[in-house]
Formats: sequence, C-alpha cells, structure tokens
Amino acid sequence: MRVLSGIQPSGRLHLGNYFGAIKQHIELQAKNECFYFIADYHALTTVRKADDLRKFSQEVAIDYLALGIDPQKTVFFRQSDVPEVPELTWILTNLMPLGLLERCHSYKDKIAHGVTPHLGVFAYPVLMAADILIYKPDLVPVGKDQKQHIEVTRDLAIKFNTAYGELFKIPEPHILPQYAVIPGVDGQKMSKSYKNTIDIFCSEAELRKRVMSIKTDSTPVEQPKDHTKCSLFALYELFATPDEKKRMEDIYRKGGTGYGAVKEELFGKIRDYFKPYHERRNSILADPAYVATTLREGAGRARDAAGKTLREVKKAVGII
Repeated sequence: MRVLSGIQPSGRLHLGNYFGAIKQHIELQAKNECFYFIADYHALTTVRKADDLRKFSQEVAIDYLALGIDPQKTVFFRQSDVPEVPELTWILTNLMPLGLLERCHSYKDKIAHGVTPHLGVFAYPVLMAADILIYKPDLVPVGKDQKQHIEVTRDLAIKFNTAYGELFKIPEPHILPQYAVIPGVDGQKMSKSYKNTIDIFCSEAELRKRVMSIKTDSTPVEQPKDHTKCSLFALYELFATPDEKKRMEDIYRKGGTGYGAVKEELFGKIRDYFKPYHERRNSILADPAYVATTLREGAGRARDAAGKTLREVKKAVGII
C-alpha cells in the first residue's frame, strides 16, 4: 500500500507534529511504501525570510531522520525538488471550483489568527491536492484539521477523472482519533502559529520552562480536579502507560495534589521519551553529507513516480 504525507518547515517540530503526524509516519513505513516530503512550497505562505526557510527545511530533515524515518524503506525528499508538482498544480487549478476553496475552514482560521490573506493561503488546497495525486497514494495520514483538504483532493480527483478519464487514484485519509488534537501550553490546539508549542528537540531547561507554563484552572490543591477537561492531563496521557494513566486519574479525583507536581512528572516523561532521539540527532549533525545525500536520492525516486503521472495527465488534457 502506498502512503503519502508531508510536513511544513515553518519552525521547530513540536509534540503536536510528533503525535499528530510523525509517529504515524514512522509506524506506517514498516509495512507500506511511503512517500514523505518536506513541504517547503507550502511554507512560503507564512515564512518570509529565505534564511529561515533554508534553516527550517534542514532542521525538519534532520529531525525526521533522528526520530526514525528510514530512507532505505521510505522515499524522503523536499517538495521543491520535484518540479512536476507545481506543473500539475496549475492543471488542477483549472478544475477547482472557487466555492470549494471558499468553504475551506483552514483559510478562515488562518485569517482569524492574523495571517495576511493572499492567493497562496487561499489556494493552498490545490497545491496539496497536486502533492497527493501525483504519487497516486492509497492512504494520506493527516491531522484532523487537514481532513477537509483530503476531501477537497478527492473531489478534485473525481472531477479530473470524469472530465479526462480514470487517471487518478482516490486517496483515503488516515487519522488516529486518539491523537486528533494535541493541546498547546495555552489549551488551544498546539501550533507554531499560536506560539503555544512544546518543541521536541529543545534543551532540558527550555522543556521545563514550557511544561511549567501550561495553563491550568484555579482549583485549590486540596480539591478534586476534572482530568477530562485538563490539557495538562491530555499531554500526560500521551506518554503514560495505562497503569500510570489510571493512577493519575485517581490523583485528580482524590485531590490533595497540585498541578505543579503533575507538571514535574510530565516534564520527566517528555525528557526521558525523547532522550534516545536527541542522541541520534547529535550523531546526524556530525555527518552533514548524510542529510544532503538522503534528500537527493529521495528526490530522484519521487521524480520517477511524479514524472510518470504528469506525462499521463498532460496527454489526457491535450498538452502532449
């Protein structure tokens, strides 16, 4: 089964990225043919400094490899190294209903949070559709907030197939419900846009600072607390065993323990969980050529697949 997904290099990777996407990516590569890309064209919608984009793209590559992406099993590459994708984007743009783009909630959400409205933000789903359809995947693992974009992709593929013949595979979204929304330190969805993240590869001092800043309610220490409405508990259960989760639920119900003690335990959980990945990352940093070679080889394999699809598309629409 072929799997396709991408991640934007718009800043440092955080727990929301890991549990919402990366963890799935790593697990899926064991039994599937996976294509994972660094979506640097998508990042242009928000990243305005060239040095930042280069830096973020390199860091995402290093972080993915450190966290377990295996380039021997997985096609791992930069989006911009596959020029067939923007070419397909233009072809698909001519089939995209304007009303469908206007209904996309991600555009409305970004505008509501201060992102300057421009065509790139508005037409983002068309480029995402090209990213997906050009590799003809069966599954597309995404966060819950991206599910609508997969629906747009499916609609666009059906429109193309109806107009020009059955060329595109209709992909299915792959979402793990338990990781649908990872809360940030302020209780909202964890997102770089909201500046509420806990970064995967931050220093131990920064990790402690971020965990201790997690927003909680004003329930007194001695009083019982509702773990079902607590973002601190929601983060804790990502790292806890079933027995540890049950013990913490009992602590919340009983009362007598402050949120500070829970934060200390969460800090230790996150630190210990990612410690082996920190060590792997340090070894990758010591060999810069490894990252460059991995991305170059991945781009070659991606272009082989993308080029085949684009030739079929151009022939179908009359370009060839």
